[in-house]
Amino acid sequence: MGVEIERKFLVIGETWRPHAAGTEIRQGYVCAGRERSVRVRIAGDKAFLTLKQARSGTCISRGEYEYAIPVDDAREVLEDMCDGRRVEKIRYAVTVGGRDWVVDEFTGDNAGLVVAEIELDREDEAFALPEWAGREVTTEPRYFNVNLIDRPFCRWTPGEKRGEAAADSGRS
Repeated sequence: MGVEIERKFLVIGETWRPHAAGTEIRQGYVCAGRERSVRVRIAGDKAFLTLKQARSGTCISRGEYEYAIPVDDAREVLEDMCDGRRVEKIRYAVTVGGRDWVVDEFTGDNAGLVVAEIELDREDEAFALPEWAGREVTTEPRYFNVNLIDRPFCRWTPGEKRGEAAADSGRS
């Protein structure tokens, strides 16, 4: 089974930006439920179909399978099977201390939200936190891409945007 182990943090400031190369991403969900999701993503000139299991409690590991698909097929799926519900962002690759991070700067209804992720080989793996990585939001459902479709950042209260507690959706 493919396994994804990632940690997600809010991004503080802009010091990461000079060291980053960005790729435009459009993604939508064919299926998005409490137990699993099926996503199609176009990232630059590549496309992928991804199946993910939900996270369980505070666990940061989950099953994930990702397959390359033709970009034209991905465009059709986004248009015909995702009901126009998409997440759009620019994903930046950033290397810090020899480790690969991605910074997602959301656009559209999620403009203003910037998060960073690092993928790990095991849940207890140690890593250096960059100066621009703020509060960890790995297990907070409102920051999951699948939930940003139904409740985008533009609809969050000022308190939620500052990181205060919210009525999170349970999907992952």
